[in-house]
Amino acid sequence: MGAMADAMAAYAQPLIDETDGSPEQMQMALNVAMACWNIGKLPEDKRQSAINSFADSMGLDEAECEAFQDDVLMPMISRHDEMFGQVFQSNAPGRSDWESGLEAKPPKAQAPKPGRYDPCPCNSGKKYKFCCERAARAR
Repeated sequence: MGAMADAMAAYAQPLIDETDGSPEQMQMALNVAMACWNIGKLPEDKRQSAINSFADSMGLDEAECEAFQDDVLMPMISRHDEMFGQVFQSNAPGRSDWESGLEAKPPKAQAPKPGRYDPCPCNSGKKYKFCCERAARAR
């Protein structure tokens, strides 16, 4: 496993330990852990709406939702903060340093490829198909 997979497995371990080992419960534990992981990555001011949305998607009534939030979600989100600190939060210090390298950059403008019968861009005086295109095909 890679480092991220190992970290995720360690993070999800408390939920995995609570299962009976059946594939269904293991999958549910990993799904809840992944949701908590993603909520933990959010800035503090956006977490509550994500928690509410997640709890609503599980079809819990108000009392069950509150118990699930207190017993599972909040402890796992706190675990995320303890294990990974502020690394994933968008307002974390220094994040913009490495995040800026991930932003999409516009493609560099490329000179259009000459037509086969156009003069060769190497200024040999030959047609492109008899000069550089032939050399490119030979490689």
